[in-house]
Amino acid sequence: MRLALCNEVLRDLSFPAQCAFARAVGYDGLEIAPFTLSAEPHRLSAAETAGLRHIVEDNGLAVTGLHWLLVTPQGLSITAPDAAIRSRTRDILLGLLDLCAGLGGRVMVHGSPAQRQVAGGQSEQDAFAHARDLFSALAPEAGARGITYCIEALAPPDNHFVTTLAEAAQLVDSVAHPAFRTMIDTSAASAHEAEPVADLIRRWMPTGHIAHVQFNDANRRGPGEGRDRFAPVLGALAESGYAGDIAIEPFIYEPDGPACAARAAGYVRGLMEARGS
Repeated sequence: MRLALCNEVLRDLSFPAQCAFARAVGYDGLEIAPFTLSAEPHRLSAAETAGLRHIVEDNGLAVTGLHWLLVTPQGLSITAPDAAIRSRTRDILLGLLDLCAGLGGRVMVHGSPAQRQVAGGQSEQDAFAHARDLFSALAPEAGARGITYCIEALAPPDNHFVTTLAEAAQLVDSVAHPAFRTMIDTSAASAHEAEPVADLIRRWMPTGHIAHVQFNDANRRGPGEGRDRFAPVLGALAESGYAGDIAIEPFIYEPDGPACAARAAGYVRGLMEARGS
């Protein structure tokens, strides 16, 4: 299991400095939030993308994937009643698939709660149908690029559409394409699921729905900065045969992003070493 850092944690540093710091404190890769690269990341050229990849690889890292996909440009939605908005969103996500592939990433995590809201007067069924149709169009494109596209279950109050793994699995089953799956964000799962995260892993990993994991505490800080214990989570991942990446994604940086990133790497690396993994 490679350990990756969600790069927005270091967004105040230049991209080369992000890579150098992440490598120095023990990460194997970066999971990139596209908005940290450009206001229009879907328009980055092949040459620009290759240049970013070289910076990552020159620092001994890999890009593991993308997440937080739809922060920019403005006005995007996978659920909007307006077909033109959904079409523009699909086109931008196609561009991000090219970006992910060009960077060498193999996972795209679709969180972006603000861009999946159920509109006033819109039914949950209508929103679900729009999301299903959009992801059904994207899944073959992801598969052709060697990318697994994951819908992320996110907890209220930030999100009210696909809030549990069961709901995410329903969407995955509706799309029914091997390149479209879901993932576990430990903070969201701790906040909103009925079972402990380790038990969720044991229940859902054998179904084939889960393709990725992000580590963060229920308090929205990094792993090791709250009451959640991650040794049982790592144990459940190992028992299930999980061979994917673990991305560190805190939302609150105390005392700052670099310190949070370094502490999380040391904590998780220590647990991995204790397990012999």
